[in-house]
Amino acid sequence: MTKEKDKKKKLTSRPPVVVVLGHVDHGKSSILEKIKDLKITEKESGGITQHIGAYEVEHQGKKITFIDTPGHEAFSAMRSRGAKVADIAVLVIAAEEGIKPQTKEAISHINKAQIPMIVAINKMDKPGADPEKVKRELSVQDISVESMGGKIPSVETSAETGKGISDLLELILLVAEMEDFKADVSKPAEGVIVESYLDSQRGPTATLILQNGILERGDILGTSSAVGKIRIMEDFQGKAIEKAFPSMPVVVLGFENAPGVGERLKVFTNIEAAKKQVEGLSKLLPQALDVEPDKKVLNLVLKVDVLGSLEAIEEVLKDLPQEKVILRILKAGVGEINETDVKLAKGAKAIIVGFRVKADPIAQSLAEREKIKIICFEVIYELAQAIREILGKRVSSEIVRNDLGKVKILEIFRTEKSRQIIGGKVIEGEVKKGASLEVYRNEDKVGEGKIVNLQRDKKEVGELTKGAECGMLYQGDVKVEEGDILHAYIKETRKGEL
Repeated sequence: MTKEKDKKKKLTSRPPVVVVLGHVDHGKSSILEKIKDLKITEKESGGITQHIGAYEVEHQGKKITFIDTPGHEAFSAMRSRGAKVADIAVLVIAAEEGIKPQTKEAISHINKAQIPMIVAINKMDKPGADPEKVKRELSVQDISVESMGGKIPSVETSAETGKGISDLLELILLVAEMEDFKADVSKPAEGVIVESYLDSQRGPTATLILQNGILERGDILGTSSAVGKIRIMEDFQGKAIEKAFPSMPVVVLGFENAPGVGERLKVFTNIEAAKKQVEGLSKLLPQALDVEPDKKVLNLVLKVDVLGSLEAIEEVLKDLPQEKVILRILKAGVGEINETDVKLAKGAKAIIVGFRVKADPIAQSLAEREKIKIICFEVIYELAQAIREILGKRVSSEIVRNDLGKVKILEIFRTEKSRQIIGGKVIEGEVKKGASLEVYRNEDKVGEGKIVNLQRDKKEVGELTKGAECGMLYQGDVKVEEGDILHAYIKETRKGEL
């Protein structure tokens, strides 16, 4: 009966997903970098142009996915949202320093996540390296490694020299084989967001790790805070892919807004169904998500010295104009700004405001790392003025289109991928370097592009007027042809008012 169920489920083995945790400066990042250096060639890694949060290596013909998180805070954020994204944890401890406070925190996170652990005793190249001392300290934390008669595998490493790195990868594969990680590819695709940001050129960009199902370009995704249709799907090296399989790190473009790290994602049959899920879950999230479509929100986490101050500040903030931007106080409390406040602010994209209080060191450090804004004041009037200015900056600016002129294409000199070198003549108005273009063929608009470079008599120029012949480096979503008319225009931003 069970075998039949498994057949229906289409369970297949999948690569392990590994998170590397430990105390700051004990070599977590160095180990990850060394693995990249050994396993991803120069040519391949050229594609990794930004931090995408996860990558994949191959060892002995088998794949391993590493979550490249900034530390156990991100791992904790994923786990706190109920997302079990990692299968195996590597606990990194410096051989000459031993267990430190963050090591204990990492152990606690691993235990709560209930996933297998491998201990990497790192910096074995350093004078004073004492792996036996580290193992004894671990036993005090109820972690008994195999060489001390326990069940936790350990390996001695040096990210500097490369010692033990291959052994560590072998241990990961051994643990994965024993655990026999499976995925159900017959289920609709589901997974976890491990990295998310707004790319100035490409828009909301998210890295996800699939847990079940097969993800395909064109699928409609929904998390607890974002929906979208997959426009572009890439592997961790930036190569375009059409399908993604369980445990594979995938970069996805197409979300309407950047989803939160640690949010679970599902595939939906249509965008309306995905939005229904977001609407349903948003009731459980801060009210910030529940606003009219044409309204913007400024979310605040407010911490003050005494309750009397809190009441006074809330009254002052109520009087600020909120027709165009809604001011939401997600949390108001008395006392120092702490780690919980920063985590809330991160999840709700909020600003933390302190009145006659400061952030504790842990909160300050986390806020700096996560780029969460903390502003503190001693005078209520100054606090209100600062919030008014921030609200003003949130007001939508108006984007106005200014038509410049037209260019007729006379000759195509060179074509490569999305760029072409062309010759043309300005037949109306003027054209400028950097201007946007609409491509017209037989009076029909066939595509869009921009002027990357503009030349006259083989010399670069900023602009040209009617009657001038020009050379142009054109970039766009369609290949232009002789006889096409390019309509040049620029977009200008007019500042909005509160």
